[in-house]
Amino acid sequence: MQLARRGISSVLIDGSGRVGKGVAYSTTEPAHLLNVPAQGMSALADEPDHFARAFEAAGGHRRGFAQRRFFGQYLGGLLGHAEASGNVASLNATATAANQVADGWRVSLDDGSSLEASALVLATGNQEPDGLRAFADAGSRFIRNPWGDEARNAIANLASNGEAALIVGTGLTMVDLVLSLDAASYTGRIVALSRRGLIPRTHADFDPVPVALEDVPQGDVRGLTRWLRERGARIGWRAAVDSLRPHSHALWQRLDTTQQRRFLRHARPWWDVHRHRIAPEVGSTVAQMVSSGQLEIVAGRIETATVTDSKLEVTYRRRRASKPQRETFAYAFNCTGPLHSMTHTRDPLLRSLLNAGAVKPDHLGIGLEVDGVCRAAKHLWAMGPLTKGRYWEIIAVPDIREQAARVAADIEQELCA
Repeated sequence: MQLARRGISSVLIDGSGRVGKGVAYSTTEPAHLLNVPAQGMSALADEPDHFARAFEAAGGHRRGFAQRRFFGQYLGGLLGHAEASGNVASLNATATAANQVADGWRVSLDDGSSLEASALVLATGNQEPDGLRAFADAGSRFIRNPWGDEARNAIANLASNGEAALIVGTGLTMVDLVLSLDAASYTGRIVALSRRGLIPRTHADFDPVPVALEDVPQGDVRGLTRWLRERGARIGWRAAVDSLRPHSHALWQRLDTTQQRRFLRHARPWWDVHRHRIAPEVGSTVAQMVSSGQLEIVAGRIETATVTDSKLEVTYRRRRASKPQRETFAYAFNCTGPLHSMTHTRDPLLRSLLNAGAVKPDHLGIGLEVDGVCRAAKHLWAMGPLTKGRYWEIIAVPDIREQAARVAADIEQELCA
């Protein structure tokens, strides 16, 4: 859309069947709500209330939380408008490889064809989670991708038989899966397990308290954590966390590699559950399921998982417990979050670029190395989660819309110079 605004023709390659929506906004489940109020979800960097107006026109409130499927429709409409301009074409195919040619890139597709372009943008989003070693022999009873057809079939089976379910991971993906089970009228027992047993906090009204970048400790994770706790005690943790949002990229980039790794290892789980909050309605549903005993949140780790009589027998140890416990589940779902290791990627396009040395992992190995305008190679740009190593906070719509505008402007400068 940003390229079309600049009169630059582009082809959007997507063979997933979710063109323009991605995984998150392709859901048809009414219980799946946005994690940000409508007033913060505009796709247009220069029209911050664009989505809020659309939501209000549909009967919503700009400070409310829209259904994700409604946001998907909104994005689909924007893509349709861009296509109507004549500058955008969508191609139902999967890119399998890319090779540099004299004036740009040749992209190979899964149907055996190829196309050439002056510029290539990698906007592949979050990648499927990696496998879990303990479930290597669990077969179809372990659902590796919670967004795929196998997960939908498993949810339907659980709803019909009421057998127990294990969820590995207690973040936003766990919340979505629990909501899907609840919407399917599932009444069985759910155990959700992670190392710390932390779950996303809920949104609530608060008065913003901005802070200047120079007043925030920089370069040290422990110092920043201490400052954030003290500030949160004074003004409320939501206000304290959100006051850092305008400075997140600068704060991340002023941590050296050792400090960034320290954040990822120790502070990230706490940051994630406070920063990436859920709608109050969603929080109420999860709290009710915990209160009723249907959902148990466990801090611990998986030790073994074996298939016995077509069920999963899982041994896990609760945190600080002296002995493990054993329990039987019909299915285990991998909700540990997206892949965070570029060397483990199964995306054929990324794999081909990495193998050829055309791009390389960032210094943390969690995305691609990019420069200040998101270039990963000559005439090649990366966006979104692929640029986590440089920006960290780059998965929310407010961040990505700004990045899209910057990348499009840089492409314009490159091609039209």
